[in-house]
Amino acid sequence: MKSPSVLAVDDSVNNIDLVVGALRTQYSISVATNGHDALFLALEEQPDLILLDVMMPEINGYDVCRSLKQDPRTREIPVIFLTALHDDMDEAMGLKLGAVDYITKPFNPELLRRRVETHISLKTHRDRLEDLVAERTKQLNLTRDTTIEIAGNLAEYRDPETGGHIRRTQNYVRCLAHALRNGTAAPAYPLDDDHIDLLVKSAPLHDIGKVGVPDAILLKPGKLTPEEFDTMKQHTIYGRDIITASEKRLGNESFLRIAREIAYSHHEWWDGTGYPLGLKGKDIPLAGRLMALADVYDALISKRAYKPAFSHHRAVRIITEAKGSHFDPKLVDLFLIHEKAFHRIANEFEDPPEPIIPIPPAAVTKKDKETCPA
Repeated sequence: MKSPSVLAVDDSVNNIDLVVGALRTQYSISVATNGHDALFLALEEQPDLILLDVMMPEINGYDVCRSLKQDPRTREIPVIFLTALHDDMDEAMGLKLGAVDYITKPFNPELLRRRVETHISLKTHRDRLEDLVAERTKQLNLTRDTTIEIAGNLAEYRDPETGGHIRRTQNYVRCLAHALRNGTAAPAYPLDDDHIDLLVKSAPLHDIGKVGVPDAILLKPGKLTPEEFDTMKQHTIYGRDIITASEKRLGNESFLRIAREIAYSHHEWWDGTGYPLGLKGKDIPLAGRLMALADVYDALISKRAYKPAFSHHRAVRIITEAKGSHFDPKLVDLFLIHEKAFHRIANEFEDPPEPIIPIPPAAVTKKDKETCPA
């Protein structure tokens, strides 16, 4: 088993020798005799603990500790000050900077060993706990993501024409969200990696409310009547209610807030003529605006009972014409910049071809045989 590592920092070779003599049987020791080397070795070797002198030329120990704690790569390494400064104010300064302990010289070798052993043990325990938390969080996120996907698939399986719709719309939303975060409009549309991840993971629930739409309407092989369309529009309300019921159990800050926004608002129009609330402009949640464009693009390029699949170029033209009426103008601008990425996504997650179902011989009538060429 690998020995824990200690970085000893002191400008006095004699002091370094004393530290090495006290610890070498239990630990792997690296040494630095100035602050510059100490910072380099701390970053390079990632020791389990640093013993740090205060009074050193060029960069003193306090400044070294300050730099270590400001760098996320070395912030968690425990630092023990080992110094000839005895004043209470010096000790207070060291602890304020983030040191875990303060030992004055001349030191007792046995006391030094015990202090080092205690703090390395605490670090080991903390690291193991962080690993356990990270693994548990990973499992919880996987459970969350799988549950969302199952719920989304439940709605999609009731509509046999949607196929790879979930995968495609997820990736369209991801593409637009990243473009929005990295573009010139970023300050007006604040997005970070965590928010984008939740947008993408929540996207499959946008049509979860379709589970409440009667089959006769949802599966109708043709254009809906005005009355049937009014019923179909209720899926946004059903979706909101389904998600809200679960959200109440998890709290308002749960990932379901974004899923609810998507389900409820992805049919709102920028000019206020959408449904269910007739929201206008930026009153429409950003999650709903992103999904609106992703959902419409995919519907345009996909075959439906009431229309053939449109070409990518025709879909781009239709979305461009709806800029400022159906869609957020800024999102349309980003879509036009990244429309080739949308096309690649559509091809990557393309629906499989419809299977050709052979007609059983018994189903071929005498009349069929007479009209079919030999």
